[in-house]
Amino acid sequence: LCLEISARRQRQTCERASSWRIQEAEQKKKKKRKKKVVNREEEEEEGREFEVEHRVGSGDGEPAEPEAEIGHRVEDLWEVAEPQLSPSEKLNSCFEDIPVASFPSTHPSQVIEIPSDASLAETVEILSKNKILSAPIRNVEAPEEASWMDKYIGIVEFAGIAMWLLSQSDVAANGKAGSPAGSPVANLAARLGSFTFRRTSSGRVETTDAESDEAASVGGSYFETLTSSELYKNTKVGDISGSFRWAPFLALQTSDTFLTMLLLLSKYRMKSLPVVEVGGDKIENIITQSSVVHMLAECVGLPWFESWGTKKLSELGLPIMKPSNLVKVNEDQPVLKAFQLMREKGVGGLPVMDTSGAKAIGNISIRDVQYLLTAPKIYKEHRSITTKDFLTAVRNLLQEQHELSPLLHDVITCKTGDTIKDIILKLDSAKISRIYVVDDKGNTEGVITLRDIISKLVHEPRHYFGDFFDGVVPLPQNSTVNSTCL
Repeated sequence: LCLEISARRQRQTCERASSWRIQEAEQKKKKKRKKKVVNREEEEEEGREFEVEHRVGSGDGEPAEPEAEIGHRVEDLWEVAEPQLSPSEKLNSCFEDIPVASFPSTHPSQVIEIPSDASLAETVEILSKNKILSAPIRNVEAPEEASWMDKYIGIVEFAGIAMWLLSQSDVAANGKAGSPAGSPVANLAARLGSFTFRRTSSGRVETTDAESDEAASVGGSYFETLTSSELYKNTKVGDISGSFRWAPFLALQTSDTFLTMLLLLSKYRMKSLPVVEVGGDKIENIITQSSVVHMLAECVGLPWFESWGTKKLSELGLPIMKPSNLVKVNEDQPVLKAFQLMREKGVGGLPVMDTSGAKAIGNISIRDVQYLLTAPKIYKEHRSITTKDFLTAVRNLLQEQHELSPLLHDVITCKTGDTIKDIILKLDSAKISRIYVVDDKGNTEGVITLRDIISKLVHEPRHYFGDFFDGVVPLPQNSTVNSTCL
């Protein structure tokens, strides 16, 4: 599949490079070269190097953030963009001219990989220790000289592991094939009891009764039993790759553009994107939604950013979701219900509401499922783990361990009169992925996510991806990809 995707990308990139686009790019290059010559001459007269003027920093001699360099590169392109283009079209044009190879790289030693022969227990420990939500699975059977397509077999996530374990206990409890008496699955089911899931026609996983909290209510010892089981300790992560995944393993090439990357992280709902060299044998970088928003935070003050960032949320149509469609849980509902809803609705987090159902008292994100797997003992005395119990127990644990976490903060909120720049700075400062919109009384009426912000930065040109996503990912309702190709 990766090979086919790579071939399609190369073909469609060539098709998009029409003659008018080439001519436009050449005109931009000429203008940029002329501008750089003028700047260089001015700097030489002042006895300074050309690069100094374009280096972004704090103004007190500190080195620039790499992300800020991207901002200045966009600024250069913005200034020479065709005057007849709208601001939105200008941004698209700028980001289409910057390759993803320019995005600040994660140091190779910081690209965390999970070997395919690691157990689920070992995988959870690696993810938790490195404070990451997911990681690529490296095929240990692939030869050293193998390309990245053969070397990586998928992505593993906290949520995927948790839901796979729960589904296996259900398989065994209902006497389905593949779980003979005495097997790790059957032994686990005997200790845990039944926990029933079903799949919808779209492939989503749901509880047997989505409205019933009883199916999601489990005792405080449930996860301690789960994480001490043979199934958890002995099942290899390579054996479950592809199970309960949120998104396909889709890699960018270093020659792909920022526009492609931004569209995949927003409209096409990718959480993170590995970056590889054509014909390479390793992952060069991993670009996430949060790293893009951090890049935007570093661009504050630049004219191109200010022309967009000073717009109010209401002007940009944010929040996108209507209050009646906000996915949420009440504080007295089982915590497992929260994670089930995230899986069912395809969201990365949700608010925990007070008893009135009007105000948010906390937030639970999909990454917080790690605390059900890494610290099961903290719930042992609870007869049933409610969302409020979960938040309280995890906060106490984090305080004891002196760890920083968004779970320790009060719910961060905003109003529709705030600017998109305000939201970006809040999200980046607090290292969170969502902010809740409240009215004048403090009642929760919406949510804005990292994906929402990126989606307002660029738009998808008509037929931009052609048939690239044919059978690869579910398409958004407003996709411009030709439906006849699906």
